[in-house]
Amino acid sequence: MLLNQRVLVVVPARGGSKGVRLKNIHPLLGKPLLAHLESIVVALQYVDRWVVSTDHPEIAAVSRKVGIDAPFIRPEALAGDQISDLQVLTHALQTMEQIDGVQYDVVVMLQPTSPLRTASHVDTTIRKLVSEGWDAVWTVSPTDLKYHPLKQLVIGPEGHLDYFDQRGAAIIARQQLTPVYHRNGAAYAFTRACLLVQQTILGLRTAAVVIDEPMVSIDTLDDFARVEALLRARNS
Repeated sequence: MLLNQRVLVVVPARGGSKGVRLKNIHPLLGKPLLAHLESIVVALQYVDRWVVSTDHPEIAAVSRKVGIDAPFIRPEALAGDQISDLQVLTHALQTMEQIDGVQYDVVVMLQPTSPLRTASHVDTTIRKLVSEGWDAVWTVSPTDLKYHPLKQLVIGPEGHLDYFDQRGAAIIARQQLTPVYHRNGAAYAFTRACLLVQQTILGLRTAAVVIDEPMVSIDTLDDFARVEALLRARNS
């Protein structure tokens, strides 16, 4: 528990990834991707329950080896790539409350595909939610202003180039751009009510934890290579 709040961590790890087969257990620095969560499990001793939500028995087995239980197999209806985080988290929360016979106050989502996270990133996210009374807290990274939404372009059906947002035509200098951020997948924390009552992961009162160091959400083999290089540099 943290400040009398019962904390459930859910690790979503379906088996049907398209870019890299069984991406969530693909090797990274010699061990399955999901196994890189082990240091987070060890560090956050106040977490009441760690579970993986998966539809694949091999992923469940790897998860158990690193101390994250797999007490259920995700139903086939929640196994596709069009299933939302809200659906996965709601199912996991309700299933675990039924299995454990308790009510969880805080639900944390840790996606295996963001292995550059640290225990500090996750701890800061959870503590911000609990101590400041937010509905949800997401980790985000600053977006380089070169890729700001107002600098994006679209190509029409006849090859015509235009601004994605017409306000972009008025942008002359970087100073005109409001800083924007993007999800980096390091950590998300939600109250039970945010998921079950508001039925959203972006609650009415959602805050951010900004992470300035490099973060990569793995989708491809090139991403694996990039993350390995960053981890080696960090470890050295």
